[in-house]
Amino acid sequence: MGIFDAILGRTKPPQADLDVLFAVPQAALSLQTEGFTTSGSGSVCFRDVEGSADDTVMAEAEKLITTNAGATVARSTDRFGFHWLTVTRTDGDVSGLVTDLHAVNSSLADAGFGSALLCSTIGFTAVDAKPLALVYLYKRGTFYPFAPLDGEKRDNALELQVRGIVGEDVPVEPDLTKWLAIWGAPGLG
Repeated sequence: MGIFDAILGRTKPPQADLDVLFAVPQAALSLQTEGFTTSGSGSVCFRDVEGSADDTVMAEAEKLITTNAGATVARSTDRFGFHWLTVTRTDGDVSGLVTDLHAVNSSLADAGFGSALLCSTIGFTAVDAKPLALVYLYKRGTFYPFAPLDGEKRDNALELQVRGIVGEDVPVEPDLTKWLAIWGAPGLG
């Protein structure tokens, strides 16, 4: 940041710490001790970039991930126009899933599309079979729980409970207004 940026009040967003995703397996263990189970799937959400350069990067990431036995990849677009790449591991291996998601994120960031990254999700199922996700916000470098209910409602009590469970394992977003609803995210009902 230059002196004119400081004078004019402009700031650069912090660089996403993609390696913090590797803390998720410990959070998954903490959740499992409380009765939560992993869904075996996770997603990367990003804004599409003009041209085919990001499509090439995504195709290469898909090819890399699908070389792992038991890993599948699906692409989708939500109703808001955001693109999702969803990885599902039939073995439910959270460490492998995180490695796959990290590969997608790193591929996009290394190709110059880091600013297009929005969030990553790692899916779980609550004790009462409700969907739950740990959401990583790239621009904040923090996680938050998202527990959707039918009718685009949220289970706020469950989200706060999960915050308490994983708070020692991953950096949790302290500002609750940043706990965004990600309606239509793959794997979350």
